[in-house]
Amino acid sequence: MSATILIIDDEDSIRDSLSGILADEGFHPLTAATAEEGFEILKQEEVHLILLDIWMPGMDGLEALKKIKQNGSDLPVIMISGHGTIETAVQATRIGAFDFIEKPLSYDKVVLAINKGLHVARLERENRILRESSPAGPEITGDSPAVNHLRLQIERVAPTDASVLILGGHGTGKELVAQTIHRKSMRADCPIVEVNCAAIPEELIESELFGHEKGAFTGADKAKQGKFDQADGSTLFLDEIGDMSLKSQAKVLRILQEQKFERVGGSRTIQVNVRILAATNKDLEQEIENNNFREDLFYRLNVVPIHVPSLQDRLEDIPPLVDNFLNQFRGKGLGEKQFADDALATLMRHRWPGNVRELRNMVERLVIMTPGQLITAADVSIFLCPGAPPPVSTNAEPRYSLLGFKEARKQFEHDYLKTKLEENKGNVSQTAEKVGMERSHLHKKVKALGIVLN
Repeated sequence: MSATILIIDDEDSIRDSLSGILADEGFHPLTAATAEEGFEILKQEEVHLILLDIWMPGMDGLEALKKIKQNGSDLPVIMISGHGTIETAVQATRIGAFDFIEKPLSYDKVVLAINKGLHVARLERENRILRESSPAGPEITGDSPAVNHLRLQIERVAPTDASVLILGGHGTGKELVAQTIHRKSMRADCPIVEVNCAAIPEELIESELFGHEKGAFTGADKAKQGKFDQADGSTLFLDEIGDMSLKSQAKVLRILQEQKFERVGGSRTIQVNVRILAATNKDLEQEIENNNFREDLFYRLNVVPIHVPSLQDRLEDIPPLVDNFLNQFRGKGLGEKQFADDALATLMRHRWPGNVRELRNMVERLVIMTPGQLITAADVSIFLCPGAPPPVSTNAEPRYSLLGFKEARKQFEHDYLKTKLEENKGNVSQTAEKVGMERSHLHKKVKALGIVLN
C-alpha cells in the first residue's frame, strides 16, 4: 500500500508540483491550502506523513504543528519554509518536527526526507507494538512447592536494596532469578548490568568491572567506563562470582562497603549507588577453606541467600516448562509440535543433571529432529543419552505412562510427598521445611491427596 502524504501549503504552485512529484514516486498525495483544511482531511483520511508550510494565512505552521503533536501523535511532520531561520528550525524541532526544508525546494531532498520519515515512523510503530505485545520479562515457570518457595523469597527480597547470593547448579536458572529480582525492585526503570566473571580473563576483569583510563595498559587508547559505572543507580549481576580472582574480590568488597572505586590506571574516586546480585554454582564455604574465596566478601554478598532448586527437585514442573519452550520455538518458526502424555512422563523419569538448560536443549532437539507433529515416548527415548543415569523410579512406568497429565501430576505429588514424609518419619514440619512448603499448605495437600503413611 502506497503511503499517503498530506501537503499543507498556501501556494498553489507548490502544492501542484509536490503532488506531481510524489505521485510519480508512488505516493498518494493529498493537498490543503490552510492548516484548518488540513485538519479536516486528517479527520477523514489515514495520513502517513505531512509536509507543512510555516508561513500561511490564519493558523501558521508552527501552531498547526503544536496542535498535531499535543495529543502525542507520532505522525512525522516535515516543515517547509521560504523564510527559514535557524531559530525557526530549532523551534520546529523542539515542538516535534521530523525535518526542516527551505524553499526553493529541492525535490530530491524532499523525497529523501519523506522516505526517511516514513522509515523512522514505521520502526517506532513496530517497536511500540513489540513493547505492548511482549511480556515484561521472562517468568519463572512451574508451580511445584520448590518453585513457589523460590517465588516467595524473590517477592520478599526484591523491593529491598539487600545484596543477594543466588546459589544453584549449572542450568538451574540463576540468571533468570537475578533478572526477576531486578524487575520487581525499585531500580527496575534502569537496565540490569550483567557480568559473567568466568568468561573474562583474569587480567581483564578489573578493567571490565571498574573501567580504565587512557594509557592504563597497552591497547588502552581511550578511557573506558566499567560495569560499576554503567550500573550506577541500578543493579549489577555478578554471575559465577566464585571464579573471580582474589585481587578482584578485594576491590568488589571495597565497593560493597564504600560504594566507590578508582578506574584501572586512575586516581580519581568514583562514587556509585549499585545493588549487587551474585550467583555461583560453587560451594563458597568450601572455596573459603581452600583459600580461593574471601570470607569477608562471602558475608557481604550472603545477606540474603537464595537457593535455586535443581530440576530433579521439581520434576512436576517439566510439563509447563516444555509448554513454555514450545511457545518459544514456535516464535522461531520451528512449527506447532506437541508432546504426548507418555513423552512427558518419560521426560519426568530422567534425572536431568544439566537441569532446565538441558531440558530446553532436549525439547529443541526433539522439535527439530522428530518428523511427526506429535512427539511420543519412543521419540524421547531415542534422543535421551544412552549413558544417562538410571530413571528416578523403576516402577514409574506403569504408574504414570497410562495416565493423562493431570492424573499423572496428582499421582506424582502423592508419591513425592509420601516419600518425603517417610524420610522425615512423618514429621510434617520437617518435611515442609525440606520441600519448601508452608506447613499448613503441606497439611492440606496430604489430606487432599489421601496420603497414608505405612
